Amino acid sequence: MSRLHAVMAGVEEIACHFDAEPSDALSPPYEVIEGCPHLVVIENQGRRVLKRLSWGFPRLTREMRLGGDPPGRVGLVADLTNPMWEQIVVDPRYRCLIPLTHFGNPDGPPGAMTRTWFSVRDQPIACWAGFCRNTPELGPVYAGMTMDANAAVMPTNDRMPVLLEPHEYTLWLHGSISDVIEFQFRAPFAAERMEVLKTEDLWRSGKLPTIAQPQLDLL
Repeated sequence: MSRLHAVMAGVEEIACHFDAEPSDALSPPYEVIEGCPHLVVIENQGRRVLKRLSWGFPRLTREMRLGGDPPGRVGLVADLTNPMWEQIVVDPRYRCLIPLTHFGNPDGPPGAMTRTWFSVRDQPIACWAGFCRNTPELGPVYAGMTMDANAAVMPTNDRMPVLLEPHEYTLWLHGSISDVIEFQFRAPFAAERMEVLKTEDLWRSGKLPTIAQPQLDLL
């Protein structure tokens, strides 16, 4: 899947949906790309807390080290067997809930790609299954798990976020590695549940979903 999602909701609305407490003065970032901060729900001592983390775990290759380059970012967890994730995916302490209202994919020919947005019809605030950790290189970060795309998303990408139903939030936060594997390899949300919004906005335009734009006046 692409590396773009949007959150067209206010902090109080997000916190209420996830039964979480804002940890400090927060504001939603609306558009999120790798390296940008986002509001993420973590659990601490039995309490869900809404915190600001940046999207993408650090990835520093041997070539980067030799060249003195800063670490890159990995924001998507597609292969649970990758050594990068082996200590994280098995430990519930590193689970989080990623709020989103839309995720976007590039659509069209190279050089003229536009933004196509996807949302869940019956979930104004959706939830992406995520992992988080405090890293020495980049501080607190998160990444989202992906799965095979449904028929609605497939024309633009063969992967999509692992989306959770509200009654699955606790299982994701506390489940075993077997539960994590089950979430990634189960069937995705049905295509009929997805709202698809094709736009003429260029991929790098920074423009938000037009159907959600009026909500900004209320935030």
